Amino acid sequence: MLGSTHGTLTTDSRRARVIACGEQPGPAVHGRPADVDDLDVSGRPLYAAVPDMDRFFRPESVAVVGASDAEGRPNTGITRQLVAWAERVGARLHPVHPGRPSVFGIPCSPSVADLPEQVDLAVLLVADPLPVIDQLAEAKARFAVVFASGFAETGAAGAAAQERLAAAVARSGMRLLGPNTNLNAFERFRDDLDGPAIALITQSGHQGRPVFALQELGIRLSHWAPTGNEADLETADFLSWFAERPEVGAIACYIEGLKDGRSFLLAADRAARRKVPVVAVKVGRTETGARTAASHTGKLTGADTVVDAALRQFGVIRVDGLDELQDTAALLARARPPVADGVVVYSISGGTGAHFADLATEAGLRLPVLSEAKQAELHQWIPEYLSVANPVDNGGHPVGDERGRKIIDAILDDPAVGVLICPITGPFPPLSDRLVKDLVDAAERTDKLVCVVWGSPVGTEPAYREVLLGSSRVATFRTAANCVTAVRAHLDHHRFTAHYRSPFDEAPRTPSPSFRKAQALMRPGQQLSEHAAKQLLRAYGIRVPREQLVTSAAAAVRAAGLVGYPVVMKASGAQIAHKTELGLVKVGLTSASQVRDAYRELTDIARHEGVALDGVLVCQMVERGVEMVVGVTHDELFGPTVTVGLGGLLVEVLHDVAVRVPPFGEEQARDMLGDLRGRALLDGVRGRPPADLDALVEVVLRVERMALELGDVLAELDINPLMVLPRGQGAVALDALAVCR
Repeated sequence: MLGSTHGTLTTDSRRARVIACGEQPGPAVHGRPADVDDLDVSGRPLYAAVPDMDRFFRPESVAVVGASDAEGRPNTGITRQLVAWAERVGARLHPVHPGRPSVFGIPCSPSVADLPEQVDLAVLLVADPLPVIDQLAEAKARFAVVFASGFAETGAAGAAAQERLAAAVARSGMRLLGPNTNLNAFERFRDDLDGPAIALITQSGHQGRPVFALQELGIRLSHWAPTGNEADLETADFLSWFAERPEVGAIACYIEGLKDGRSFLLAADRAARRKVPVVAVKVGRTETGARTAASHTGKLTGADTVVDAALRQFGVIRVDGLDELQDTAALLARARPPVADGVVVYSISGGTGAHFADLATEAGLRLPVLSEAKQAELHQWIPEYLSVANPVDNGGHPVGDERGRKIIDAILDDPAVGVLICPITGPFPPLSDRLVKDLVDAAERTDKLVCVVWGSPVGTEPAYREVLLGSSRVATFRTAANCVTAVRAHLDHHRFTAHYRSPFDEAPRTPSPSFRKAQALMRPGQQLSEHAAKQLLRAYGIRVPREQLVTSAAAAVRAAGLVGYPVVMKASGAQIAHKTELGLVKVGLTSASQVRDAYRELTDIARHEGVALDGVLVCQMVERGVEMVVGVTHDELFGPTVTVGLGGLLVEVLHDVAVRVPPFGEEQARDMLGDLRGRALLDGVRGRPPADLDALVEVVLRVERMALELGDVLAELDINPLMVLPRGQGAVALDALAVCR
């Protein structure tokens, strides 16, 4: 089932909705037609179904339930806007009101049942939409919009009302936007702008205003989906549909909470397949932000570390501010794919160039040193005492004559250069006017990205308002930080999509033989003993030390002889989570007498602490390696997640971990290691040999398989420490904790 706090859809009901609403199945992949019923090993969908939203944004007929033309009534202004919108999109509008013969001169139907035709879209201006939903279902309306508030955003009673609304919509076969939404979908969009457009998705209408205003700067917007509380249609539905639209160059999102993490990742996967960039502000980085978001939309916010990892995993570009959302989405929508990743900073001041170069380098942009031949070429027009290695400092005067354009062309002609950034800290006409015109003209003749940072706080200068904003080829920014963020996102997006392989294509469809072995070990609602947890690891081919579970001192001595000295002895029981703190671990035992004494001491401590044992483990002692942690946790939004990080005590001190949401492949598993601040420990430091990275990656992938197959019954798995031995020697799980759901 698809889990959601606002109602769930079984596979059968999902199929019915696809038929009723014309949803399209997932894309054909590797010659195989995708089907909405493609499920992974845990029964979850592998591809996003795409709702047919054409009749939502371009309906042929619209009903306005609760329409009004009485002055001073809130519904009157909304009705007036809908009348104008219907006229713009060529739709027939039908007001519905029991007490009015007409609204704004348009004949009015007394009820939904009296509508003169089947409608594509019904807009509900009523306080209680539930009775109207049933009427619209009988009238076979395709879409409905509910503006009313007072649902999940208000608490438990509102959430229950929203569940009833969602259930009624699911029965109807209709699709619903809202509740607690607004008129943003029906705004007046400029139709005189060309080029790829931004499609906008917001859960708060007001937060989308800055992106909508980009039209005044000449940047095209095609659609705006204000999803509100998402009782039915959610961010993922619009994301999937926008990704298929040929006019959409980028999708900008403001997200307060995700209704269903899996659905969102499937939609992001569809966008990544189509190479459509998705830029998102996701609220909830802090506890305060998360709490505020929940009170506003009634959604789960999710652990932000998991959200952040999941977005990056599927190529969603996360930004923090609405200004970053504007600038990054605009650049990604309009810029051509990069031909190289080298960035050159070009300025009229050495200080400006050095400052910007610091910012760009710190952000991870590559600023290559220009070749000696290219520097010699630039010095034809730039004095020898100025640096042209990158950043390029022209000293100011060359921009006032023909030398300025020659310098720009020479930089752009360098095959190592893919991006030219020119920061202009403030206007200094006429030189700045000439510089801006040269940059715009040069951008028209190149397939490389030209960016200008116009630093003036005024923003009314003709060089900015007319020349820069009048160019569809120059990306113009008002701050250096936003320019750096957008350029990095541009390069990262194209680097990501160039090699993107959907992890859902490779996800297992059928259980492995390991799954059947593991099922017998699971104990619903219980924690497994270390011995049982290690049996679970063995079932999935994860190496554990040589060890035996014993129940007497004599058996412990025999086991030590078989395992081989030195040995480690541990109390094993389902109630024990932290053995070391209780003194239930003895290490470095080298003789039979030490083993006997250790057995008696461990069992005495267990009795004193009231801890039930299933025995004592006598284990091979493994010392030489890097201690790591690999585990599984269950996230409220995304389900099972896999974690890897520095293990032992370091996991509690440094919290240096990386997270991924299954499914994922070997490349993502290796990328997880690259995310760790302590990654260098695995490469060998202070004379230590490099660790066996291949073995560590293999353990991560086997744990991922466990997460996929046992996600419904495995609440938590913690392998700590996983001792990663020197290269070629493998990895050994020294301890394990498993908790069943």
